[in-house]
Amino acid sequence: MVLSLMLVAGVLTACNKEINNKNEEDMTQLQLTQEWDKVFPLSEKVNHRKVTFQTQYGFILAADLYTPKDGGKDLPAIAVSGPFGATKEQSSGLYAMRMAERGFVALAFDPSYTGESSGEPRRTASPDINTEDFMAAVDFLSGLENVNAERIGIIGICGWGGIALNAAAADTRIKATVASTMYDMTRVSGNGYFDANNNEADRHAAREAQSKQRLTDPMAMAGGVVDPLPADAPQFVKDYYDYYKTARGYHKRSGNSNDGWRTIGTQAFANARFLYYTNEIRSAVLVMHGEKAHSRYFGEDAYKYMVNGKPEAGIKPNPVPENKQLLIIPGASHCDLYDGGYTELVGKGEPKNLIPWDTLAEFFTKYLK
Repeated sequence: MVLSLMLVAGVLTACNKEINNKNEEDMTQLQLTQEWDKVFPLSEKVNHRKVTFQTQYGFILAADLYTPKDGGKDLPAIAVSGPFGATKEQSSGLYAMRMAERGFVALAFDPSYTGESSGEPRRTASPDINTEDFMAAVDFLSGLENVNAERIGIIGICGWGGIALNAAAADTRIKATVASTMYDMTRVSGNGYFDANNNEADRHAAREAQSKQRLTDPMAMAGGVVDPLPADAPQFVKDYYDYYKTARGYHKRSGNSNDGWRTIGTQAFANARFLYYTNEIRSAVLVMHGEKAHSRYFGEDAYKYMVNGKPEAGIKPNPVPENKQLLIIPGASHCDLYDGGYTELVGKGEPKNLIPWDTLAEFFTKYLK
């Protein structure tokens, strides 16, 4: 028994040395920004350092690691990413920092092709590569000497909420998952907003346009937040503008703050579906959405399917429904759950503090035992 423990300790020590050495090499290769350039101030309650890790597809991902200042060993850990098209300097970094304030080791990472992470051409997305991003983050956290590899969870924000659920369905090492203000990127890519284009003719037209785009200008960018903002823009577009295009949340490396992502860079999403096996997730899941969010239907439908399945189609209810939760935040819009929201535009006025940080901490504390 003693010999076995010594061998395990030796393996973990070697693993941590390898991670540290590789991290230094990758940082040099990526030439990461070292100054603090987040859209939020650094908390005095946490330590912060830049790290990197590799995915099974060979990409090097850049991340910010936040740890509690009081230290400790055998800690629970959380990997965070999102929103879709955003960077770790925005909402995901804030979530990670707030979780670190509450005793968790927390990793906010830039997805493949995004921000400071590797991947060419830039601002490309993939259902499988992005799901792997989350699982690779779990790999990295599992190798940290102050983290208990049996106590790891994830948080996905906006479009990364659906990706987080997909990762949780695939990777049983993920013991607890939060999907905050989630989009199902595969559903909106295939069906349009509010399923308005959920028919064969519209999908065919979209496929035809993207197929032609590959030959005319495969590097063209699209998406992002419209600028200038039309006077008759829907409220949720105005909310996006107020976060991504103003001092509240603008960041130079964020696709949403700038020119979006490649027009054909999300082509595979329209012909895929993330949530098919979420009814079989046995680990804990909290789906959190704003009462007034235009995207609320994504979260509510994902929760219902995850718990109830679809018996009429032969898809059974979840075998462990008791650890699944749906939390609707009164008065919150979609972007309020990016940073808590403000009473005035451009992040001015009083903070609305609509993200229930302590509730999230209680959820993870309960299930990352």
